[in-house]
Amino acid sequence: MKHKTILVFDDDVNILDIFKIVLEGSGYRVALSQTSDNIIEKTKEVNPDVIIMDNWIPGMGGLKATLLLKEHPDCKQIPVIYCSANREVRLLAEQANAQAFLAKPFDLEDLENMVAQLVQSNGPSI
Repeated sequence: MKHKTILVFDDDVNILDIFKIVLEGSGYRVALSQTSDNIIEKTKEVNPDVIIMDNWIPGMGGLKATLLLKEHPDCKQIPVIYCSANREVRLLAEQANAQAFLAKPFDLEDLENMVAQLVQSNGPSI
């Protein structure tokens, strides 16, 4: 069985480490990026099952980056978890057409449950 892959966009190395440790501990392959540069190319190269997008990602920012993904035919079906310390994270996630949102600081169990739920919903349909 192929391991599910999570692609994380965040500029904070410490937060990337947390995502990597927690998600790899749950059995996922994890790819990391500190910028949103070449986001379509990176996404197509990694072919993730779920994307975690930081609001303040360098480059175009999380909102534009997520909208770009959602407009691209090869990427639009990939669920995105919008992640931010911004109090308006729910609104930002809605504006970006993300499937879910995670407020920083986040609970590790919430992260694991959210990823598991989206990986399942993105699985092959019968």
